[in-house]
Amino acid sequence: MRIGIIAALPGELKPLVRGWERQRTGVKGMAVWTIARGGDELIAVCGGVGADAAMRSFSAAEFMGALDLVLSVGWAGALQPEMKTGECYSPSEVIDVQTGERYRIADEASPLRLATVAQVADAQEKLRLHQSYGAALVDMEAATVARLAQMRDIPVRCFKAVSDAPDAVLPDLNPFVDANGQMRMLPFIAYVAVRPRFWGSLIRLGAHSSTAASAIAGQVERFLVERDVQRTGAL
Repeated sequence: MRIGIIAALPGELKPLVRGWERQRTGVKGMAVWTIARGGDELIAVCGGVGADAAMRSFSAAEFMGALDLVLSVGWAGALQPEMKTGECYSPSEVIDVQTGERYRIADEASPLRLATVAQVADAQEKLRLHQSYGAALVDMEAATVARLAQMRDIPVRCFKAVSDAPDAVLPDLNPFVDANGQMRMLPFIAYVAVRPRFWGSLIRLGAHSSTAASAIAGQVERFLVERDVQRTGAL
C-alpha cells in the first residue's frame, strides 16, 4: 500500500520522519521523505500552508504512483477550551469554510469538526468559526486534501494536534506568508523583535508546537498499525 502523509511545515513532520530517507525535489519549499515498512511505502510531504500548497504537496506524494491512502496531518488551532494544546485529535468531519463543502472522513455519533480556512485565524475568528460551524479545530489544508482524495476515491484520515489555544494572543501571521505558502521568517522576526508583548505567547507556541508534533507522530504510528480506514464522503 502507498500511503501519502500530507502536512504544511517540516516541523509538523519532524518526529514522524526521523530516520526516513529525504528525497530531492528541486522545488523550493517542498520537502519529501520516504520509507518502506511492512509491505507499505510511506511518502511524507510538506509544501507550505494553505490550499494551493496542499495541492502541490498532494501531487508530489502521488508523483511516483497512485496513492492507496492519504493522511492529512499537522498543527491546528483550538476553537474551544476542551481541545488541549499539545494533544492530537482525529477529526471526523472537515468543513471548507470558503465553499461550504463538508467531508465525512470517519463515522462517529458526535463528530469532531475541523474548519479549514484561507488565512491564519486570530482569537476573534476562532470564536466565529466555533459559533458558526460547531467546529473544535481550525487549519488551512485538510479540506483540500479531503477533496483531492474524494476525487480519486482514496480513503483519507486526519490527525491534527493543537498548537494554540482559542484565546492565544499572537501577531498576525498572514502578512508573512508568501504566495507559495512559506513563512517569510526574516521580516517576521524583525516585526516581533520590537513588540515584546508577543514574546511570551510565541515562546509558548513553540513549546506547544513541538509537543504537538510528537503527538502527531504517535497517533499516526498507532493508526498505521491498526489501519482503520474508510473512504471520504462529501456531505
